Amino acid sequence: MPGRRDRHGHGHGKVCKCCTLMEVSSGKKVKIRCHHAKGAVRQRLLDLGFVPQTDIEVIRRAPLGDPIECRVANYKVALRKSEACLIEVEQY
Repeated sequence: MPGRRDRHGHGHGKVCKCCTLMEVSSGKKVKIRCHHAKGAVRQRLLDLGFVPQTDIEVIRRAPLGDPIECRVANYKVALRKSEACLIEVEQY
């Protein structure tokens, strides 16, 4: 339906499988769409390789969900829950 928007405001007419990295289950691979971090946190995420269009895998979570261990390229990174909530991803 033309002009229809998904929950993220995208009007492309496709079913959007977007969510934040925090919502991704362990073992799933996703692609980064964008992130909403600002300042030093944004720069840290970019330095760690959390760049749009990058494939990442959620390896596991700590028992209370914080931190989250992810594989980016050939290395593993642990992110805080607050940082994972800022990263918007697209599931395959």
